[in-house]
Amino acid sequence: MDAEPTTAADVIDALRAEADPDQAEKIRRRVREPEPVIGVRMGTLFGIAKQATDLPRAEILALIDDDAYEPRLTAFCILNFLARRRLSDEERTELAQLYLDHHDAITTWDMVDRAAPRVIGWPLMIGAFGGWDASRGELGIVAELAGSADPLRRRSAITAPLWFIRKGTDADVTQGLRVAEMLGDDADPYVRSAVKTYRKHAARWVG
Repeated sequence: MDAEPTTAADVIDALRAEADPDQAEKIRRRVREPEPVIGVRMGTLFGIAKQATDLPRAEILALIDDDAYEPRLTAFCILNFLARRRLSDEERTELAQLYLDHHDAITTWDMVDRAAPRVIGWPLMIGAFGGWDASRGELGIVAELAGSADPLRRRSAITAPLWFIRKGTDADVTQGLRVAEMLGDDADPYVRSAVKTYRKHAARWVG
């Protein structure tokens, strides 16, 4: 993409310009039927998302509302890129709330993994959002996500605390292990694999 996109339509046009039938076949294996797939390599999609980081909020929401897999993944990548910026607590809270308000648009594990650590985990860690308090043992919104009937919300519950391993305290990491314990025997393999990932990284701190 040569010019920076200014609308959701620009982003979707850029994604369609990179459509690859071989990629579409690979992606189809991990998305639910009848979810439309364009067929864009992940590295290419990330590059498009990075260029679209300054997209107006309404246009990001338009991507989230799109039926196809790639526009929605691009939107959650944009949230991740936004969360990397120097933001106020209020701005971090807004991003986290946007993620949660549109969690139904998350249909694959990679959408969770791209956004949850920074978009949810970061504001949790600094006490800006969600009621997480390691000193008092309060899990806040993470407990709600962990108790959800939706496995992708449960994956969000254990993936968001990965941010604590990068930037948190021992208490944060240990409390994340409480979440891992809650979900360790989860019926969904994508939740169990995320638990395994968290425990592996947490062991470097509290092993």
